[in-house]
Amino acid sequence: FTFFECALQSVIIPNSVTSIGSQAFAWCDNLTSVTLPNSVTKIGNEAFSACGSLTKINLPNSLTSIGEAVFNQCIALADITLPDSVTSIGNGAFMGCKSLKSITIPSGVQILGTVMFKNSGLETITINKPENSISGAPWGATNATVVWTG
Repeated sequence: FTFFECALQSVIIPNSVTSIGSQAFAWCDNLTSVTLPNSVTKIGNEAFSACGSLTKINLPNSLTSIGEAVFNQCIALADITLPDSVTSIGNGAFMGCKSLKSITIPSGVQILGTVMFKNSGLETITINKPENSISGAPWGATNATVVWTG
């Protein structure tokens, strides 16, 4: 657990890092922003779980895998852009993200985990794929509208 329960407010990850480990920044209540370099391809399970002040994270275009519960209970996370390179998003990845109102799932995503958006504030989930091409909609976001654009 690299920075588990840290007091950091902002993090810029160096270019030499290729993955963020499981629970690396979990429970860092003061963390408000994170910048990941283009070298990062994977974010491990619960890496930013319960970072209640996290409002902004820049995901790199190299990212392919978002683990389980990565942003679980990031209640202040209001905006996130998933890069086109992402192919899988784990179970509960955005569970409890109360401030998140909309998200766009890129066309390259092949796997969306169950209850990915449970107890989130999502109102709209836009998926750049043909209708019903990924099962499980709306993945726990009971009040969300799913818009298929592919």
